[in-house]
Amino acid sequence: MPQFTSPRPLQIKLRKPRNPLVAPALKRQAGRHQSATDAHALRQQARLELRRLLRDRFPDDSP
Repeated sequence: MPQFTSPRPLQIKLRKPRNPLVAPALKRQAGRHQSATDAHALRQQARLELRRLLRDRFPDDSP
């Protein structure tokens, strides 16, 4: 004689319920960070500009 069994749920939930305050944080995306080559180019440009300013302000009169 077959025994009656209730149908199993289609989706088994094994995880704890999510914190509702965490969901918006997971949807956020970080902005594009500066690549290493861009940062290098900016540093090089600033270094050259500083060198030009110092050369114009304090000319080198050495032989």
